[in-house]
Amino acid sequence: MRRFLVIGGAHLDRRGQVKGPLHLHASNPGQWAEMAGGGAFNAARNLARLGHAVRLVAPRGGDPAGETVARAAADAGVEDTPITFLDRATPTYSAILDSHGDLVVALADMALYDAFSPRQCDRRTLRDAIADADAVLVDANLPEATIARLARRCDEAGRPLSAIAISPAKIVRLEPVLASLSSLFMNRREAEALVGPLADDWRAQAEQLRAAGIERGIVTAGAGAALAFDRHETFLLPAIEGCSIVDVTGAGDALAAATLAFLQNGLPFTDACRHGVAAASLAVESAEPAPPGLTLNAVRARLALVPPIDPLHLKR
Repeated sequence: MRRFLVIGGAHLDRRGQVKGPLHLHASNPGQWAEMAGGGAFNAARNLARLGHAVRLVAPRGGDPAGETVARAAADAGVEDTPITFLDRATPTYSAILDSHGDLVVALADMALYDAFSPRQCDRRTLRDAIADADAVLVDANLPEATIARLARRCDEAGRPLSAIAISPAKIVRLEPVLASLSSLFMNRREAEALVGPLADDWRAQAEQLRAAGIERGIVTAGAGAALAFDRHETFLLPAIEGCSIVDVTGAGDALAAATLAFLQNGLPFTDACRHGVAAASLAVESAEPAPPGLTLNAVRARLALVPPIDPLHLKR
């Protein structure tokens, strides 16, 4: 069992799913669901269910939405240590999905995360939490200056820091610390927000991202193959075919959590990525962003369905 410190978004997810064909600029029949979510929080719960000790630090309001997050953390076995602003509202993420579970549009009401100032990273409690962890994971919901201060504290403590991009608008907050990250998890739109249009060739894409300072990363492309690279190699991660997609929310967080979990368990990057794909496939089959069924045994069982590394596997 490894110890993870996870810092970033933990908020209320509101998701509406359209029933039948989607009609833009018009009323659509469908249904709403509310539950706890957030990139960091989803990853934290997944890491805990994969058998690791997880401490969560996230800004939160003193309201019922914050209580929902606290209950969800307890249910998943996450040590919840929020920074609570009693007079503020817990952030929310409201998404509209089409009938296939793909995102159409989302609204993120997350101004509270801006209150997580760099000074929080200087507090003794957080510095001790960093020193006590084997690895640290942050998402880009936090302000750029705070992420930079966190990267400095992790470097001082000798702890690897990985990051989840969250969105094209927020990944740019990671730009000053790209060279400090152990791993970065993003999708294609987020990657292009950093480096501009990606080349058509897989090798060229990886070189673009390495040139930006990224040492190791995974770039997902929806249901298509994902690009994975580190300092030494570039390879494709084929998606599992035949998944019954219920909701894609949280799939990237599951990929990040499982990949990091198995890297910390000592697996090579290629093997850890395959476990990440297995976890992501379990996530898309669930209506919850961090499904309770995403356990170590479930990921290992699903691994049998993950295709081998694509034969386009390339050495640098």
